[in-house]
Amino acid sequence: MKLLVTGGAGFIGSNFVHYTLKNKPEHEVTVLDALTYAGNKENLRSVLDKITFIKGDITDGDLVDKLVAENDVVIHFAAESHNDNSLLDQWPFINTNIIGTYTILQAIRKYKKRLHHISTDEVYGDLELDDPVKFTEFTPYNPSSPYSSAKASSDLLVRAWVRSFGVEATISNCSNNYGPYQHIEKMIPRQITNLLVDKKLKLYGAGENVRDWIHVDDHNAAVHVILEKGKIGETYLIGANGEKSNIEVFNLILELMGKDSSWLEHVNDRPGHDMRYAIDSSKLQRELGWAPKFTKFEEGLKDTVEWYRDNGWWWKQQKAKVEEKYKAQGQ
Repeated sequence: MKLLVTGGAGFIGSNFVHYTLKNKPEHEVTVLDALTYAGNKENLRSVLDKITFIKGDITDGDLVDKLVAENDVVIHFAAESHNDNSLLDQWPFINTNIIGTYTILQAIRKYKKRLHHISTDEVYGDLELDDPVKFTEFTPYNPSSPYSSAKASSDLLVRAWVRSFGVEATISNCSNNYGPYQHIEKMIPRQITNLLVDKKLKLYGAGENVRDWIHVDDHNAAVHVILEKGKIGETYLIGANGEKSNIEVFNLILELMGKDSSWLEHVNDRPGHDMRYAIDSSKLQRELGWAPKFTKFEEGLKDTVEWYRDNGWWWKQQKAKVEEKYKAQGQ
């Protein structure tokens, strides 16, 4: 098949491209990416001769129309996705996540192509720390930030186009990803690279907030399973039972990198910081037969630490600018 990957130069999207070329070489891959701060063509440096790369915006109707017509399936990763940034400037999130998704849906509808829409567990809001419940496909939407609200809107647009216009689409909502090529403004790569340049870890508040972590390769393997076996119109939650409090993650990073607790600094908490996310991926595992490879978070985190240690060329030029921005916010 001919795959159009929107946001294919971003963190999860670029890893999807690498995973596809390695494990599904029968597919042809075209990447559409606007190369905003989160999109980095260097993420695809080693495979540019094996794909078609188009620099462009998913809100560009003419361009999207042309590319959708030329491909069989659209895997829609493109999104503005950083919560902190959405608190400072909301328009990029509205424009990309809502208007961009609408633009793609109109082209999908016009040419009767297949869509898989990538979303987040943050659309469900958060859970109490002592609540045994996890998010399921039936959990009501309750987003708490401009970012998660925009993603919730995009999910609902996809559902509406399936029901109203018969668009062939599936949706997946995934827990927090980690792994190679993740922008160093995000939690795990920020802390790893801090230690690599002899800076302390920066922990929001007391670090009690819980996230459900999944290695990016496990996420992308699940996306391929949904493309191959998923039922049109269905939503699938992707998670690897990787619940960890932020303080647990920070302590693991310190341990893996040979540092003690003196390298940990508490900073101002983020406004409206969700307490806990937890994914129940039993539907995906039961109906489609998917299972994660990285069943132990520590193993995946160790691989991630090694990747950032070995690939300073990729992140060192960005580091000072990222930390300057956080310093201005007291974080």
